[in-house]
Order: sequence, then structure tokens, then C-alpha cells
Amino acid sequence: MNLKTRGIKSTLALILTAMVILTACSGNAKTNGNAASGQNNAATGSASPQSSTDTASTGSFKLWEGWTATVNNNSLVQEYWRTELGLDVKIEATQGDALTALNLKLNSGGFDDAAIFNRGQVVNDAMKRSNLIQPLEQYFNMPEKYPNLAAIPKEYLDQMKDADGHIWSIPSWFDKDLSNPWPNWASSAWYIRTDILEKVGMTENDLKTLQGVETYLEKAAQLKDESGKKLLPLGILTDAYDENVVLATFGVTVGSAGGVTPVQKDGDNFIFEFDHPGFKAAYKWMNSMYHKKLIDPEALTDKKERYKEKNKSGRYAMNIGAFWNFDQYIWETLDGPTAPGWYYKPIPYPQLEGVAQLGAIQIVNPYPGFDTYISKNTKNLDAILKFYDYTLTPKPEQNQSITEGPVGKYWDWIDQPYGKWKFTDPKYKEMRNSGDPAKKAQVTPDLWQLTTYSNEWYAWWNYGESEHAGFAKTAEFTKQIGQMGTTRVAENYDMVKAKAGGVWEKYTPELDKVYKEYRAKLMMAKDDAKFEQVWNDFTSALEKRAHWSELKQEWNVLYQEMNNK
Repeated sequence: MNLKTRGIKSTLALILTAMVILTACSGNAKTNGNAASGQNNAATGSASPQSSTDTASTGSFKLWEGWTATVNNNSLVQEYWRTELGLDVKIEATQGDALTALNLKLNSGGFDDAAIFNRGQVVNDAMKRSNLIQPLEQYFNMPEKYPNLAAIPKEYLDQMKDADGHIWSIPSWFDKDLSNPWPNWASSAWYIRTDILEKVGMTENDLKTLQGVETYLEKAAQLKDESGKKLLPLGILTDAYDENVVLATFGVTVGSAGGVTPVQKDGDNFIFEFDHPGFKAAYKWMNSMYHKKLIDPEALTDKKERYKEKNKSGRYAMNIGAFWNFDQYIWETLDGPTAPGWYYKPIPYPQLEGVAQLGAIQIVNPYPGFDTYISKNTKNLDAILKFYDYTLTPKPEQNQSITEGPVGKYWDWIDQPYGKWKFTDPKYKEMRNSGDPAKKAQVTPDLWQLTTYSNEWYAWWNYGESEHAGFAKTAEFTKQIGQMGTTRVAENYDMVKAKAGGVWEKYTPELDKVYKEYRAKLMMAKDDAKFEQVWNDFTSALEKRAHWSELKQEWNVLYQEMNNK
């Protein structure tokens, strides 16, 4: 996988919802782990684990999670499922590597009832080869019995059918509306400090063009920070590939949806990232800014912690990149303009002559992210199907209802439905937000993976009880950035995967090495002549070391094969 394609990480969501959406047990480089103790208490009266025979009663089944988690089957949310829905869901978490655990489980007779894993070809193939799961396509055509399973968008189900028309899993964590998907946590943009903008006598309107941005940086370079040091005009963390924002400004797509490389469509042709004319132009601009001392000279060597400290102390007049990298806490922990972080604000991408469309940074993939497989030996099929028919209820708040209980139980609207909300049970809130996985597990299993999402309403963009006024800025920023033109819905060409033994599998590591080596040389080249020499060396290295032409050729073959399926 191209190391430049960064997963969208939401620290806010990690704290509040453990929403590590892009985790992939198949070895995806975007994986984020979920620390846990592995506690697994019984869901019914006793505190001892249940045996497989204990789940044979009506409405009861075991759900094996394909990730590490702290489990307490006596949680308040699960108690609601038992008493109000008649569904006793006993959760079992994975300990250690998910694929290793899966292989061990399948080789020892399989799981008892149901198993949910991150969507991935490796897992799907292993499940089907095991001959331990059952096909499920018939249950998506029973609207009188399972109306919400029948309401799953046909596009998602059609994609899941094998050559014989079988569907082997229940999909979940998908967008209810393919035509207008939720953009997720967009964070990459140009950020100014409004206090510095005011000091140099400029307005946001002056920053509509790249030339206007340069003028701002030149003026800001003459100012000093609170400690008396000269301001650093522009901060960028290349260690986290934040130069992607500049590339997107020059029209270069830098994101994919799990594909081997960023690609953009141009009529009937495809343009690969390194071949786009804007790629060279973007680095020429960064090279110019570097030599004018308008980019932090340590941009190529700083690590995240040092970069965060510079932002916290107010060293920069402007930043480009993802706000998670320069630390959203610099405003989330404030109640007013008491520190530099309060003045941060994303601005629209500056316009550039000759660039009609911005490149895509964030590719939104509305397709299912998780699959639940059902054992062919389960005695609790109806209970499983009824539970998923409940979790996949197509209501905007259903994700919140599954993780925190239904509206009115432990949380409620502050003013009106689909507006701000708050926790209404003080004890639940205390345990839920304690930061202690064991305490959180006492109130909720946090199974957001079993639900859906949409643009209609997202809970953590509407949380109404934050401790500090600055907390709301993060959600406001991400909504603004999502509308700036660098976020789009995934197309087939964004999802072209490497084949086993192919050239992408063989040469991707070297491709990444070449890029990382030459981006620094391009940015630091001492003059125009040296820049041209470095550029020629870069394109030569792409061919000789990374086999760039072979990679593109195989990509086209893989794309055609994918479309012919």
C-alpha cells in the first residue's frame, strides 16, 4: 500500500466512540489497534464464562469479535437487549493477531454462532474455504420477517455475491445513502491564525489565491511570537505526508480507497500521481517557499511531538496538513482566546491559475466495512438474524442507539430530535467517559461496527456537553473541510488491489523509498537548475528502481479484471 495514503484518524472519536473505522485484520497499513484486557464475564446471572451449550435457548447467541476488546457481558446496553428485545448477545473478543486467531478457530472446529470481522479478502476466503459457515442470501429477501435486512441497498449485496450467487455474510458499517455519503472526519487543509492575519492587516478574502497566501507568509515572517522569536511562516509535517495538501492544491489526487496507488480519471484515461503535471509544479512551489525561508527549515526532519509543541507555543503563522498532526487539543482544551490554538481556522484551498479541480485527499468509501459470518452449526440462527435486523434499522440515530442504548434510556436530545444530545444518566456518563476500558465495558460493548451511518445525523458532531468551548471547533472544522473539494466518493479505480506475486506486491516498498528520498531533495534543491536535475533523477529512479511503467501496466490489467467480474 502507498504509504502516502493515510487513514483518517479521529482522536475525538477514539476517545468517545472507539471508532477505529479503518482497522483491517488483513494487514492494512491503516490499522489501529484497540487495547484491551480481555475480561469476559457472563451475560446472565453468574460471573463465569458460558459454555457453548448455554446459548441453545431461544434469543441467545455468541458473537465473536475479530479484534481485541475489553468485554463485560453484563453491560447495561446488553441488559437492555435481553430484557426489552429478548436477545441475549454474549460477546467474545479476539486476543492477539486476528488472522492467527481466525486460523486457530477454524482449524479447531469453528466458532459457535456468529463472527464479525473487518471486511477483507483474506478473511472472506478463509471463512468460505473452512466449509463452516452458511450462505445467507435468502434472508435478505424476507421483508415480512427481517425488513431491515431486506432494506440493505442492493448495490452492497450485489457486490458480495459469488459466482454461484451466494452471499456469505451480513454486511454492516455502511452508508445508508450511496448518492450522498457521510464524508467522515476530513482534516487536511490550509490553516491560518486569525490573530496573525489581523496583525499583518489582511483578511481571509486576501488568501483566495496562492499569491495571496505567499504575501501573508512574507508579512508574517516579520513578526515575533510571544517569546520574542521570529514567527515561522508555514508549518508542515512531512513525516506525516502533510505535503499532500499542497499537491491537492495543484490538482493532484493523493488518496485512494484501499487501492495500490492514487489515480484520477481524465476522460477515458487515468493519471497516476507521479505523472500528473501538478506533482512537479507543487514541489517547485515548495522549493521556492523553502528558499525564501517561508517554510519551517525543520519541516523535513521534525517528528510529530516536536511539531505539536511548536504549534502549542504559537510558533507558526500558518499550517498545512491534517489537524490531528498539529494537535486539535490546542483548541479543544480552551474556553476562549487564552492561547494561540484558539485562533486556528481552516480556509478554502487557495486558487491557482490552470487548476480547474482540486485533487482528492479523502476518498469516501460508503460500502460495508464489516462482515458477520454465521456458523452452519448454530442452533440460534433466528436470534442472530433478529439482532442484526435490529442493529441495521435505517434510522439516523441507530448507531447511537446500539452503542449507548435507545434515546431516552441513557441519553436524550437537548432541544429537538437530530440536534444536540447529552447523557442523561450521570453514572452511565461517568463510566462511559472514564477512559478506563473496564469501566466503559460495564455500560456498553460499543458495537458501532454492527450499524450504519449517514449524513442525516452523526452523534459526535452534535455532542452538547463538552467541558470546553473549543471542543466544538473540531467538528465544525471537519464539516467545513469536507465541503472544500478534496473529498469525493470512491470509484472502482480507487479500489484496485495488488495481486499475490504481482509487481505491485514486489515493488511497492521500493516505490515508497524512492518517493521519500526524492521529496526532500526536490524541496531543498538549491536553484532551478538543481531542481531540474533532481527531478530527472527522481523520474529515472521511479523507472529503474521501482519499475514504474510495469506497475502502471499491471494496474490497468487489474482494473480491467475487476470491472469484468
